[in-house]
Amino acid sequence: MTERYSRQQLFQPVGNKGQQQIRSKHVLVVGAGALGSASAEALVRAGIGKLTLVDRDYVEWSNLQRQQLYTEQDAQNKLPKAVAAKNRLRQINTEVKIKALVMDAQPANLESIVQTADVIIDATDNFDIRFILNDLSHKYEVPWIYGSCVGSYGATYTVIPNVTPCLHCILKKVPVGGATCETAGIISPAVQIVAAYQITEALKILVEDLEALRHTFLTFDVWNNQHAEFKTGKMKSDKCSSCGSTQTYPYLAYENQLKTEVLCGRETVQIRPSQRHLYNFDELEKRLKKQGKVDRNPYLLSCQLPEQRFVIFQDGRVFIHGTNDIQFARSLYYRLLG
Repeated sequence: MTERYSRQQLFQPVGNKGQQQIRSKHVLVVGAGALGSASAEALVRAGIGKLTLVDRDYVEWSNLQRQQLYTEQDAQNKLPKAVAAKNRLRQINTEVKIKALVMDAQPANLESIVQTADVIIDATDNFDIRFILNDLSHKYEVPWIYGSCVGSYGATYTVIPNVTPCLHCILKKVPVGGATCETAGIISPAVQIVAAYQITEALKILVEDLEALRHTFLTFDVWNNQHAEFKTGKMKSDKCSSCGSTQTYPYLAYENQLKTEVLCGRETVQIRPSQRHLYNFDELEKRLKKQGKVDRNPYLLSCQLPEQRFVIFQDGRVFIHGTNDIQFARSLYYRLLG
């Protein structure tokens, strides 16, 4: 028994064999914000063999209250969260293979990663991506663990392909609206509780103790002392297009065109070109200096306009902070980069 994992190995459901299994497995964490930070750190400390982190955003000051891997220096440098997380996780456990990907969580980007993963952890902030993960999970038969939190509320659910109802069975369609961290705030205990449930379920899967999995959809409000679970077994539908008898994976369909979306709970529009576009930051900096103050690092370049902030990533994605108006954001995009 190695000293590093000795206390975990003394836990009978893990043991020496379970620790070896954990060491041989690969977990994909989608999202490196609050839930992603907590989950990634727990997995690295537990001795996971390989961890892949996917996130499209960068560290901001408002993240530091609950996103435990990041520092003030990360926020000052506007480091992509995946990169900053990897830097910190390497300091925690050099034995773990960590891959950090600064990119949008889209089917074309995720398929090859999901095929090699043993578990997918949902640490995203929107249901569009969750329904993509749900379809990928069933297409490649990889378990995934849903998690969400806002205010003092949290929820989590474990999806095992061909066994449990999927998220599509339970919710029927992508929810629209609802409270967000931007509108209702969030306290870090809610994050930690959801992450604790998610990682516990992940460990059960990694050591192949599937009988111990929780077969309920769990919700709680830690501030108001509320806790609820409901059984989902009867919600599984043979007609579900994601997990039923005729699986078409509807949320993996991709329109080959300019993609725009308002980021969940933020006055920010993301624009993603239909094809990957690598910018020359040297040329772009000279061009945008005429428009406003420019800052950059190896991963992104930002330009502060009078009322908006324009952030360009190496893969061609653009964040336009300071507006929820997609048409206005598009016109600004074409004016500055078109």
